[in-house]
Amino acid sequence: MHIGTLQFPDDLFYLVEHQVWARVSADHGVTVGITALGIRVAGEIYMCRPKPVGAVLEQGKSVAVVELAKSIVSVKSPVSGTVLETNTQLATAPELVHLDPYGQGWIARLQADQLEGDLGHLLQGKAVKPAMEHYARLYQVEQA
Repeated sequence: MHIGTLQFPDDLFYLVEHQVWARVSADHGVTVGITALGIRVAGEIYMCRPKPVGAVLEQGKSVAVVELAKSIVSVKSPVSGTVLETNTQLATAPELVHLDPYGQGWIARLQADQLEGDLGHLLQGKAVKPAMEHYARLYQVEQA
């Protein structure tokens, strides 16, 4: 799905109010990252520091910290769980978050511990487009 030039893959789950996504694998492992809209609003990311492997996270709490041109921002986790892996490429190439937010720009992989309950707070499918359009208007992001 697209909103203007911004892409939102249909297979992902979105925590829209925090502009983060989750890709669930068959083993309940979850890859997380920042949405295209979140990146557009934030601007260029100069540094991305995920929580370390083994960190236990709650949905809506920090999974990483990113440094922007004028601020440092906490990236919220779309699901609860334990960090299994972090994207080590981001230490030397944080621009991957901009260039490929749903691919090489992922931030962390988690082992979800409350996946069924957490998914109830995330959007997927047809509900994503109107929610993202609403946030794009709030952030005054061009949608054409």
